[in-house]
Amino acid sequence: MSDLHQLIDALLAVPSVRDKMRIERTYEWLGDSVSLHATAPFSAREPVRLGDDCAAIPDGIGGYTLFASEGIIPSFLNRDPWFAGYSAVMVNISDVCAMGGLPVALTNVIWTADQPGSRAVWEGMLAACRAYDVPMVGGHTCYNSDNLHLAVSIIGKAHRLLTSFDARPGERLLIAVDMNGAYYGDYPFWNASTTASPDDLQRTLRLPHQIAQAGWSSAAKDISMGGIIGTLAMLTQTSNVGATLNLDALPIPPGVPLLKWLTSFPSYGYLLTVPDQHIASTLDLFARNGITAAVVGDITEGSRIQLRYNQQLAPFAADAFVPAQSC
Repeated sequence: MSDLHQLIDALLAVPSVRDKMRIERTYEWLGDSVSLHATAPFSAREPVRLGDDCAAIPDGIGGYTLFASEGIIPSFLNRDPWFAGYSAVMVNISDVCAMGGLPVALTNVIWTADQPGSRAVWEGMLAACRAYDVPMVGGHTCYNSDNLHLAVSIIGKAHRLLTSFDARPGERLLIAVDMNGAYYGDYPFWNASTTASPDDLQRTLRLPHQIAQAGWSSAAKDISMGGIIGTLAMLTQTSNVGATLNLDALPIPPGVPLLKWLTSFPSYGYLLTVPDQHIASTLDLFARNGITAAVVGDITEGSRIQLRYNQQLAPFAADAFVPAQSC
């Protein structure tokens, strides 16, 4: 596909991309932040902003407790229960890492007909817990359920945050992806996790934390359902900025079509915004740890995303990216 307008039309036809473009619907009844209760055991009662990969709750001693959860699509869970269990752990860990944090522990909720009915899910979750060295410390099991369901929650810790709210015009847009993988079956999922060593997984999950601690970036988001383009849409919405994404600069695995890659969910993939003076250090950190990283665009004023491709420049559904408003 060489025509940019045809590519944009194809991207807008992908349901997961459309869902991410309208993600602010989730918070329309809550607003864009929640105040902690007056009796909360924290000395600093700053509001918790809504719309990020994790809730960042001030811990009263200069850091944050990170809290997130993920529900698994039932069709995925029933079709591939082991990998669904593995993924439920993996994506929660990615959410914590995207905030500049480190994971502490997980819990789960399972609905199942009986104990054997959830065995493969448990095996997948525990395999991921061992691989990433993050324990499953509890949860809740509902037996006698007509259908299999799964949700997993995580807590993490951070001192300096990476958020979805702090991208600034003038910063560069950087992507970091572990290319040492392959697509998992016919899912739009680039799997560089189940085939990697635990040492590699545990080392690379710390890289966003190191970037946050060094002060090289203040804004990041893990690439999730909706792929690169859907994730960029969420980042620009919450930061109230625009962006130019240069598709010609995008690292792509050999033989993978651009449309497929733009809407894929990598097991290790992040978008970060980085000032010019920290680009070299950030790229070098990823490269030294086997992660492919590149500058792929710029953060701009306004709320428009523009795509640059094949000597063409066009807006990507500019009217769809309206910043979420407080109630």
